[in-house]
Amino acid sequence: MKKKVILSTYAMINPIAIIAFLFVFSYWQLSKGEEWPVYLLSGIISLLCLMALFYAPISISLSDKDLSVNRSLKIKDIPLSDISSVRLCPPTMAERRLLGSGGFFGYWGWFSEPSIGRYFSYYGKASDCFLVTLKNGKKYMLGCKDAPEMVNAIQSKLI
Repeated sequence: MKKKVILSTYAMINPIAIIAFLFVFSYWQLSKGEEWPVYLLSGIISLLCLMALFYAPISISLSDKDLSVNRSLKIKDIPLSDISSVRLCPPTMAERRLLGSGGFFGYWGWFSEPSIGRYFSYYGKASDCFLVTLKNGKKYMLGCKDAPEMVNAIQSKLI
C-alpha cells in the first residue's frame, strides 16, 4: 500500500514566497552594486532546497516488513517489528518546532508537544497525521492521504 503526502496550502505557498523574496532581495542588492549578500542568499536558498530534498516526504508506503517514508533523495524505513503502536493523532497548536521545517515543502524535523513529547515528523497536512511509537520510545508523526486507512493497515500487520 502506498499513499501520497498531500501538502497544506501553507506548505505549498510558503516555499514559493520565501524563494521569491530571497530572489527579489538579491536582485535589489545587485542593483545597489553589492554582491556579497547575493552569494549569501544563494547559499541559503541552495541549503533550504537541499534539506527539503533530503527530508520532505512524498509518500508513505507499507510492505510486509517495513513502513517507509519516501523522500526525494532517500527512503526512511521503519521495520514493522520495531513498532509498538500506531494511532491517528494530528498535531495540536501547542506543537513546538525544535529543528526542522514548519511548512517549507511540508513539515519535517524534530518537534515537541506537551501531550506527546518529542517526535520526528514527516507530513504535509496536520489533518492527515498519525503517530507511530517504536518499542525503543522513538516517535514519528507521519501523514498521508487516507491516514485512517493507513493506520488500519499498519495495525493489521502488527497483530
